[in-house]
Amino acid sequence: MAGIQIKDVSKTFQNKEEKTSYTVFENINLDVKSGEFISLLGPSGCGKSTLLNIVAGLDHASTGEVKAGDQIVKEPGSDRGVVFQEAALMPWMTVLENVMFALKKKMTKEDAKSRAIDYLKLVHLSKFINSYPHELSGGMKQRVSIARALAMDPSILLMDEPFGALDEQTRSTLHKEVQFIWETTRKTILFVTHNIRESILLSDRIILMGTRPGGIIGEFKVDLPRPRKQASPEFVELEEKIMSQLAGEIEKVMREEMGDDYSSQKASLLYGSNRNMGEHI
Repeated sequence: MAGIQIKDVSKTFQNKEEKTSYTVFENINLDVKSGEFISLLGPSGCGKSTLLNIVAGLDHASTGEVKAGDQIVKEPGSDRGVVFQEAALMPWMTVLENVMFALKKKMTKEDAKSRAIDYLKLVHLSKFINSYPHELSGGMKQRVSIARALAMDPSILLMDEPFGALDEQTRSTLHKEVQFIWETTRKTILFVTHNIRESILLSDRIILMGTRPGGIIGEFKVDLPRPRKQASPEFVELEEKIMSQLAGEIEKVMREEMGDDYSSQKASLLYGSNRNMGEHI
């Protein structure tokens, strides 16, 4: 397994036509230990997904560097598996073929099939190996996406709001699946979310990111025993601490987006039922 080192990382986007620029975040420093489950939590626009893409090698930092294990990240690599919010499966391929696709470049077809089936069993989809994506539910598609990433046997799993588009019941089921996968494989996981409860349920540590130009504004270690109970006093106390620290950041984003309309709608927009930070913006 491998950890992640993020050192003095900043990201600025340039608009060459308008000759303007804006800084998404600056001076990010974060060490993720091998086998650790870390959530990046914060309001929309704070750069969580951008930072994840830099770790994945899909984007480049403006300053600083990222290491995966002992290697500087310059491009995507098989040591880092990525799961996005949309499953992005190839519709003309079966579930098995989708998971096998990249594996066939590394091993024989027979070995690729055997490994793909093993990981589909891990996400409880072995009965659907001959199904096509349009025959699956949203949660099942995401499980295929997770199996596809895991089948490449990466040291690090990067997950960008993988359950954001799913209903609450499906999301709850997949929380249990991901926790089981993490406990089974002990992959290093970097997980992007807006959802406070989700981050507490899954993480060893929660990294809070502030509004643009963003940065790390706080860190919470989650010492609660697994499986975690949302109704426990310790869970609720931690949730309130995180919410208290992030509330000011959410307000900044809302004021910027809504202007004069913000004050009249503040109460209804600030938090969703699942403590999604800034889900309406």
